[in-house]
Amino acid sequence: MSETKASRRWWALAVIAAAQFMVIMDTSIVGVALPKMQGELGFAPGNLSWVFNAYVVAFGGLLLLGGRLSDLLGARRVFAAGWGVLLVGSLVAGLATGVGSELAGRAVQGVGAALIAPSALTLLMMLFGSNPGS
Repeated sequence: MSETKASRRWWALAVIAAAQFMVIMDTSIVGVALPKMQGELGFAPGNLSWVFNAYVVAFGGLLLLGGRLSDLLGARRVFAAGWGVLLVGSLVAGLATGVGSELAGRAVQGVGAALIAPSALTLLMMLFGSNPGS
């Protein structure tokens, strides 16, 4: 294997690792911001858990669909689309001015994560599996 090809594999691994980090981070980091969100966006205490749940429900509910789309459309394409969807969801959630837009943004982030996670694992197997690159 040429050095350029090997180097590209390791860069791809870094991108895949960053993607998996984002998927996991989005499930946990929101807990830090919940008190500030409650005050600024007007969440009722009983509805605050939906900031977390909107992401997790969308992510968990669409994970198998993300895997199937990765099989049908190609892992790279679905991986890239998942990043785009996650970024749009992050933008919507970050610029939210109310409860509805925050929850919509978090749900869109979950959709993006559901596209990223299975396609990232497929790409990982393609790059570093028993017969890489074929």
